[in-house]
Amino acid sequence: MLIVSYDISDDKLRTRFSKYLEKFGYRLQYSVFQLKQSPSLTKNIISEINGDFKKHFTQADSIIIFDLSETCKVHKYGYARNDDEDLIIIG
Repeated sequence: MLIVSYDISDDKLRTRFSKYLEKFGYRLQYSVFQLKQSPSLTKNIISEINGDFKKHFTQADSIIIFDLSETCKVHKYGYARNDDEDLIIIG
C-alpha cells in the first residue's frame, strides 16, 4: 500500500490534490490517504506530482509518500482497527 501524507498551504491546490488522491484510495485522516500499491500506480502518481503539482508547491508545503511492502506491520487503534480491506460482514 501507499500512504500519502501532505500539508499544502494553498486551499485550492490542497483541494485539487486531495481530489486527485481520492481516485486511487481513501482518506485515513484529513491529510493522509491510503492507496492501493502497484508499480504502475506508484509511477503514475509520482509522474503526476512531478508534472503537474510540483511546480505549484512552495517551501511551506510538504508531501510524503510511504511505499509499504507486504512485510510492513501496520498497528491500528480506535476506529482504525475496524478498517480492513479483508473485512466482510454478511447480515
